[in-house]
Amino acid sequence: MPADGATRSWREAFAVYLHRRVVVMLFLGFSAGLPFLLVFSTLSAWLTEAHVTRTAIGFFSWVGITYSIKVFWAPVVDRLPLPLLTRLLGRRRGWMLPAQCGIALGLLAIAAINPMAAFGPPLLSAFDAGVLPVDGGLTDIGIVPAPRSTVILVALAALLVAFSSATQDITIDAYRIEAVERDLQGAMAATYQAGYRIALLVAGAGALYMAEFVSWPAAYMLMAACTLVGIFTVLLIQEPVVSRDAETLEREALLVSAIENHGPVLRRWHRLTAWFSSAVVGPIVDFFVRNGRVALIILALIALYRVSDITMGVMANPFYLDLGFTKSEIASVSKVFGVIMTMIGAFLGGLLVARYGMMRPLLFGAVIMLLTNLVFAYLAASGKDIRLLFITISGDNLAAGIAGSAFIAYMSSLTNTAYTATQYALFSSLFTLPGKFLGGFSGVIVDAHGYVYFFIYAGALGIPAILLVMYIMAREPKPRLGEAAAER
Repeated sequence: MPADGATRSWREAFAVYLHRRVVVMLFLGFSAGLPFLLVFSTLSAWLTEAHVTRTAIGFFSWVGITYSIKVFWAPVVDRLPLPLLTRLLGRRRGWMLPAQCGIALGLLAIAAINPMAAFGPPLLSAFDAGVLPVDGGLTDIGIVPAPRSTVILVALAALLVAFSSATQDITIDAYRIEAVERDLQGAMAATYQAGYRIALLVAGAGALYMAEFVSWPAAYMLMAACTLVGIFTVLLIQEPVVSRDAETLEREALLVSAIENHGPVLRRWHRLTAWFSSAVVGPIVDFFVRNGRVALIILALIALYRVSDITMGVMANPFYLDLGFTKSEIASVSKVFGVIMTMIGAFLGGLLVARYGMMRPLLFGAVIMLLTNLVFAYLAASGKDIRLLFITISGDNLAAGIAGSAFIAYMSSLTNTAYTATQYALFSSLFTLPGKFLGGFSGVIVDAHGYVYFFIYAGALGIPAILLVMYIMAREPKPRLGEAAAER
């Protein structure tokens, strides 16, 4: 990959998409993206139809914090072998397979619980007749709302999906970084995003169409069947082989010695101390040693780069529904056309990274993500307009695709393959946590101030990321990828 300031030809940039492992990432990206909407906006749409309050839907998004705290069990995934599975499939694939099975089970559980069914036939008849109050005041028509325990069961099933999905993300990210050289990371990020967005198309538009014409439980059962794509891919691909460099091994030995010198108890538990040093302490020390003073600035950029995009996404489907669009219109424009635009953006982002390096596309992506939030505010002020929705969705998803390819490639370049899963999990947890936390309050902001104010607020959250990218570009940091994979 060229350094920032250097360029390569467009022909060379296009050629990176022909690598077979770049193509494989299309299917693994699909597997990673499938569960996401099913515990966020698609589930929010289901809950909206069940007349759950907007504030409750916003808090429901906190299930997604699981994605942001996956760094706490990433060291286990990185270093702990699973009985039989690791021996048969390898370190990365051995963890991918049970994670995918957990996703399927969680989706089937949500379908079986069915929050709409808990209201009973009288309420379903009221839904069909259109006599329910808009604010969900069920007692006004003499019907008792669903028990809180049903909502809790849905939340627990969604939590299983999110936990399994986050674990799968740890392993797929590690595979993506370890499977190819650094100069292919932009293309890997682009095809990963393409597969991810195809999955969003299936889990978004596909689920909405299925819910519209069949039922919500049938939609979630179909999504559970789609996990077979990832399962078959895991069984067919080869495990990447990586090695740790001498410098990393020496640093780990010094860490073990330093920790054990703090007491005889630690020396008696030598194996546990050695594991903790290499799996937990080592990745953090390695990152700060390689990046020096700029390490904290890099972490701040990672934390803030996607915060406006994530915060806005929580209220997307409720916004479309409240504006008066039907589920079919949402599926056609937002979930179908929008996903196509994101894939185009991801492809363009991969080309830009391959040709110009990471930082300039990273800055460009941050700027256009902010601007598209303001276009959403204009749509909210204008009211229902299908043409304006097309324009808004086009810009937003194109921006997300370009920024995503650059951002994923940048984070990948910061890892040492001796600690791939743990370090990338730290980065990916860090970049989702602020957005997920703020997203939990998105319903409160919409209920209090309306959608126009909310989208302006979400756009303003992107300003710090722009400033941080500019600062890092001025400092011209040179993050190094760790020891290259011994065998590709």
